[in-house]
Amino acid sequence: MHFLEHRIFEIVAHEAALLNVRAYVIGGYVRDCFLQRASKDIDIVIEGSGIDVATAVGKRLRTPIKIFKNFGTAMLRCDGREIEFVGARRESYHNLSRKPAVENGSLEDDQRRRDFTINALAFSLQKEDYGKLIDPFNGVHDMQQGLLRTPGDPHITYNDDPLRMIRAIRFATQLGFSIVPESLDAIIRNHDRIRIVSPERITGELHKIILSEKPSVGFYLLDKTALLPDVFPTLHRLKGVETVEGRGHKDNFYHTLQVLDNVAAKRGNLWLRWAALFHDIAKPNTKHYDPETGWTFHGHEFLGAKMIPDAFRQLRLPLNDKMKYVQKLVQLHLRPIALSQEEVTDSAVRRLLFDAGDDIDDLMLLCEADITSKNEQTVQRHLHNFQLVREKLIEVEAKDAIRNFQPPITGELIMQTYHLQPSPAVGKIKEYIKNAILDGLIRNDYHEAYALMEKKAEELGLTKK
Repeated sequence: MHFLEHRIFEIVAHEAALLNVRAYVIGGYVRDCFLQRASKDIDIVIEGSGIDVATAVGKRLRTPIKIFKNFGTAMLRCDGREIEFVGARRESYHNLSRKPAVENGSLEDDQRRRDFTINALAFSLQKEDYGKLIDPFNGVHDMQQGLLRTPGDPHITYNDDPLRMIRAIRFATQLGFSIVPESLDAIIRNHDRIRIVSPERITGELHKIILSEKPSVGFYLLDKTALLPDVFPTLHRLKGVETVEGRGHKDNFYHTLQVLDNVAAKRGNLWLRWAALFHDIAKPNTKHYDPETGWTFHGHEFLGAKMIPDAFRQLRLPLNDKMKYVQKLVQLHLRPIALSQEEVTDSAVRRLLFDAGDDIDDLMLLCEADITSKNEQTVQRHLHNFQLVREKLIEVEAKDAIRNFQPPITGELIMQTYHLQPSPAVGKIKEYIKNAILDGLIRNDYHEAYALMEKKAEELGLTKK
């Protein structure tokens, strides 16, 4: 069978036979073979000790293995693939935990405990029926029909391990499948069980949803199943439209998901997609109705940037340069829009380039994705204006090299020249020079900047010693 052409399968089959145990390929690799999707991870289930078989295979390949005794699993790498071994098992769950009590079991027991029928497929690695598909729950049929179904009672499946509810939504989003009605109803009935799952595990699934071709599908399902308030409360708060004097604002939840899909369509990276999800998070906090102008959300970009650290902590996202990147894009996402609606001055473009730095291209992509009008003429007008901004960005960058520029006069030089300690005067001179360059009053040139330093120092009453 061509699905089992890689040498690892024959090696596993041989070593399992020597140990007198039965081995099977199971789960995602088998599923992806039928879906013609690339898969580098291979799960091997053994009716016996998975660790013993992994150890034997590791010796044969002369490659190290990692053993996880607490889980009864072992892992090794072969030709860029990650191979995980586990003994077949049956599980039982306690109501307050998603960690099961585990017993040794048969292949059938192991298939029955799987989350979905499409993940319960197995290939035999026994000599007598090598490559035979073992499909006790009609997983191939469900794949052909594009259906997600649990092997057993979905209520028990989701109650036992609530993370499977989000996994169902993730697979539906990634594969374009539908969750069967009884399974969808079981998720709704068990939605509050998600509270026993760690935020890290939930966010791991959210990453995969966000990286899907059309991630909005997953968030609509999270909303439909009542999981969203617990899984992503910040996004849930965007839902709804308030109407005063017959005037309502757009539903920022649906707008945000359309922006996310637009970014995904442009192949935006993971953190740009998170920025799309977060770009309007402060709108509920800044919403105001004015009888003359209607609904406003003044300052939502600045407040939104301030809200990012708490939102990242809540979701257990990294509090590092990824967070700062998202913060920057959230804070700046209205700047190019403002530029596109007025005359684009060199000064304004320099300042945008200075503030955005190397993230200017991602910022422009986010801003273009933020155009969600149903009026095609409006969309085309905005896109045309953004193209003018892009052309101006290229022109100014080529001329002035502003992106991530460092002012030619450093604080150290100012202190050395005027024998100063760190003080407000040093900051005033640096800021004065920076603004002069950004406003086009002087070039980004050492000699011109030095002369401006001398002028400002004189104004501040500073003299060279």
